Amino acid sequence: MMTVKLIIDADACPVKEETIALAKQYGLEVVLVASIAHFSTKEVPDHVRQLWVERGSDQADFKIVAIAKPNDIVITQDYGLASMLLPKGCRVLHHDGYEYTESIIQQLIDGRHLSAKERRTSKRSRRVKSLHPFADQTQSDYSDLLKDVIEAIQNQRKE
Repeated sequence: MMTVKLIIDADACPVKEETIALAKQYGLEVVLVASIAHFSTKEVPDHVRQLWVERGSDQADFKIVAIAKPNDIVITQDYGLASMLLPKGCRVLHHDGYEYTESIIQQLIDGRHLSAKERRTSKRSRRVKSLHPFADQTQSDYSDLLKDVIEAIQNQRKE
């Protein structure tokens, strides 16, 4: 029987408490992955485990990729991290109420490329407004999206 866990890229995640509360309702483990620079002695519930990583660029990302398993749910704002997790079979959510997909990640990469290209060719530096990568997606409330994903994985497990 597969065990599903929620992994949070915790350094700057604004939905930690909400995610922890929902995970408890569904009996799921939560793993908070954060830089030691954000160390806290704050107590966490029994179903929450904290993993601290060294300071440094992408250390939390590398740890998350290492511990994530198929059907784990990862909460992150980092689409580079999301692009490494999708091939592993993880479900990756953004706290704004979107689930990352390959096409959304490609739109984000394309938008970054176009902005950089415009900055290089423009005489004055200005930010290029790119198409919002989620424009054709229906935005959900984060809690509703997380519930839907948890229930979909649980139903998949029953089949």
